[in-house]
Amino acid sequence: MISRLEDRVALVTGAGSGIGAATHRRLLADGARTYTVDMKGDVDCIADVTQPGIAELLVSKTLERYGRLDILVPCAGISAYEAIEGHSDEHWQRTLNVNVTAVFQLIRASIVHLKASPYGRIIAIGSTLSCFGAAGLTAYSTSKHAILGMTRSLAGELGRFGITVNCVEPGAIETGMTEAAFRDPDYKKYWENKAALGRLGQPEDVADVIAFLASDDARFMSGQGVMVDGGAMQSI
Repeated sequence: MISRLEDRVALVTGAGSGIGAATHRRLLADGARTYTVDMKGDVDCIADVTQPGIAELLVSKTLERYGRLDILVPCAGISAYEAIEGHSDEHWQRTLNVNVTAVFQLIRASIVHLKASPYGRIIAIGSTLSCFGAAGLTAYSTSKHAILGMTRSLAGELGRFGITVNCVEPGAIETGMTEAAFRDPDYKKYWENKAALGRLGQPEDVADVIAFLASDDARFMSGQGVMVDGGAMQSI
């Protein structure tokens, strides 16, 4: 039986851990070939996605290895609490550089190759904070609102080339990024109880949705932010 992503090539950043690593594994299981990037971990390229010229280099390396690019999943991201009073410019700019600018640059560098593919897919990583806000996460929430706006704009621009553009919006997921926060048992319990499904999410829960959006099963979906939060944001 042919796997649903057989012979398609994906470029995945942030693939050393968490959602990015789970996405890499799931895309492989569905038959795709992947080129993986992170600042550490078992990946094809160790790189900081904010470095000048890195977007073009990563696309070039993917093409060198596989000769094509069909699926782009820019998973690299950062998040940290910082109150607005005394909020540093450094934290603000670093968050936007990683979560927004690097994503924009990688998409821009990939467009000509995605246009050449009959299966062009872009799946960005938003958050439930693409639509809501949270105290102490101004920089992160701003960056994820930007990702949803970017998704919608690019879907309108790139649809005529057969490219779909969507983003997943994870809720409370157990990853390295959230590990410190979930060490607080009260905080962890709050999010478990807030989810209609009664648990925290796992990276695989998000990766499975990314794989769906990368497949022909989602061929008529574009411009969408898909919440993967166990129903947490449906309750008040």
